[in-house]
Amino acid sequence: MTKNNDGWHLENSYAQLPEAFFTETSPEHSPSPQIVMLNESLCGDLGLDPQMLNSEEGIAILAGNRIPDGGKSIAQAYAGHQFGHFTMLGDGRAVLLGEQIMPNGKRVDIQLKGSGRTPFSRGGDGRAALGPMLREYLISEAMHALKIPTTRSLAVTVTGAPVYREEVLPGAILTRVALSHLRVGTFQYAAARQETDDLRTLADYAIHRHYPHIENDKNPYHTFLKSVIERQAELVAKWQLVGFIHGVMNTDNVSISGETIDYGPCAFMDTYDPSTVFSSIDREGRYAYGNQPGITEWNLSRFAETLLPLLHEDTDEAVNIAQEAISGFAERFHRYWMAGMRSKIGIFNEEKEDMLLVKKLLRIMQDQKADYTNTFRAFTLNKAENLPFFDHPEFQQWLKEWKDRLSRQTETEEEAYQLMKESNPAIIPRNHRVEEALESAVENGDLRAMERLLAALSDPYSYSEKQEVYIAPSNSTDPYQTYCGT
Repeated sequence: MTKNNDGWHLENSYAQLPEAFFTETSPEHSPSPQIVMLNESLCGDLGLDPQMLNSEEGIAILAGNRIPDGGKSIAQAYAGHQFGHFTMLGDGRAVLLGEQIMPNGKRVDIQLKGSGRTPFSRGGDGRAALGPMLREYLISEAMHALKIPTTRSLAVTVTGAPVYREEVLPGAILTRVALSHLRVGTFQYAAARQETDDLRTLADYAIHRHYPHIENDKNPYHTFLKSVIERQAELVAKWQLVGFIHGVMNTDNVSISGETIDYGPCAFMDTYDPSTVFSSIDREGRYAYGNQPGITEWNLSRFAETLLPLLHEDTDEAVNIAQEAISGFAERFHRYWMAGMRSKIGIFNEEKEDMLLVKKLLRIMQDQKADYTNTFRAFTLNKAENLPFFDHPEFQQWLKEWKDRLSRQTETEEEAYQLMKESNPAIIPRNHRVEEALESAVENGDLRAMERLLAALSDPYSYSEKQEVYIAPSNSTDPYQTYCGT
């Protein structure tokens, strides 16, 4: 590790893996870089000085014009099932600078996204436009505030170089912070090469980095598989509970650490409908809101397949071990999701009829085209009478059943409402508000709307007055679409 006066304490443990897993490459030069967003709170967590990052030398690092002392610029290799089709991939527009050792001893990746072509670019220019990088900054930080495991955004830096899509756009680089960039796709890449020793080395590295407590298990690779399944079940349950739709749940976007990674065509659901899709490229609804748990299980099955040579020397027994582990995903997801749904309606204890109560509410919400977030917000504020479907007979019957259910627990009504406040965000990144902020930033160079929205989203459970302006869904009847932004 190189420890510098500027706060960078970088190591390069990933670069100690076999060379097949990465290639050394340099970011492309940014002619006139400027920081447009800097996450000063995250700077403090990382042990970095915001003033240093705003200096000429700091901006040069965030723009890819200079590698910090102790860093090593590499592009990672991985594969992935993209909309169900297997492809050999890799970082086509990102470089890993190294792993920052934070003041608390925690290790995190520092990656530049949008920094130009790499050997994995496959014909792309490797650059990124300002709008998508600001979107990832905004949504990832909103997810962090919602207490959902996620990569973080340290900075967005405009490069001074244009990028060419359907129109000419300002180029930008996102500095992304992650527990690691190990993906299901990284293991698929290793398995596709059929080098068992390299696969074992990768698995040992992932275990040591993310699950060190299982290193001495009798079969650590079996425990590793179950641990990743557990984290993904918990993660996707949290997505469902706030109405988050990832949009592109390819296996290369499934993090081994259990973080949400890659915010391309993501969005939050307004009207409750399990079939909701926003991504322009998801024409068949593969990654619709209601499909996310099932797709996660499918992705984890692909992960289990990569580990077969490590699970047992007998192939049939290895398959049995993998199938047994994967078969537990649905129960784990349901446990996390139901615990979250109970909390959203103020229930502390468990009764077997709770699932029926929750399903009945969701069916009413779907039939009434109810806003997902604001429905639970009304419950939290004890203002169900403000819901547009309050007088509907089915909802009145549900309210009676809910009140009866609350009466069958020892906690007080006040405690139930406090639980709901802790579980139901008053605010989410409403899609039309996100678009307004991005348009103002990209088209007019005005970041004030972005900064105001970030401030409102920074404490989504506070139910503060400054959030009120961001609560209403869009009144537009036009279907909302998101794009990958590559």
